[in-house]
Amino acid sequence: MLGELAIIVPLAVAGAISPVMLTEQTLLLARRDGRRTGSLYAVGAVVTLLVLVVAMVVLGRAVKLPSQPRLSESLDLAVGAVLLGLAALIVALGRHRHVPSTTRRTHPRVARAALPFGVFSMATNVTTLALMVPAAKVISSANVGLAGRALLVGVLVSIASVPAWAPVALTMAAPDVGERSLAAVRHLIIRWGRMVLVVACVAAGFFFVIRGAARLLG
Repeated sequence: MLGELAIIVPLAVAGAISPVMLTEQTLLLARRDGRRTGSLYAVGAVVTLLVLVVAMVVLGRAVKLPSQPRLSESLDLAVGAVLLGLAALIVALGRHRHVPSTTRRTHPRVARAALPFGVFSMATNVTTLALMVPAAKVISSANVGLAGRALLVGVLVSIASVPAWAPVALTMAAPDVGERSLAAVRHLIIRWGRMVLVVACVAAGFFFVIRGAARLLG
């Protein structure tokens, strides 16, 4: 299991780099009913990610059929190519980088529908979901049993969904310093997040391409 964790944890950390989602949660927490609204938002986002990751793991298990022994290896190559393409896209978009804006998503009606708002935010968080695909692929092929896979899924989802649940936990644990801490974290993500995403995508992309090629050839 340590080998699988060594792969999925960096992917989960990279998937957690979501300044837009962090900004959304920060703005919700700043409202008069911030804790309740932020908690509902977090539930919607975390449950959505959990459902999607479980679906990816189940699908990954389903495609490993005895009648198609090379399907998993070909999927490795496809996932690796997608990750390398994602890294190139992030670099290209980074040349026109800007501070993420959530003006279009902060209408008062959204706060009254925080749960579906969290679902929508996670379901449209393309970068995070793209990084969940190779992580789910690793979990689906891990020889750790059902309990082991459940643990790996839990680790993956809990880390990747940090922007949704961590601000709520922080404001509950330390209300006085929570806002300043969130502002500092958001600044770090905006400044260094793109580089971390690119490195994670390139490293994971080469890993899957090399593993897929090695299995197909040997």
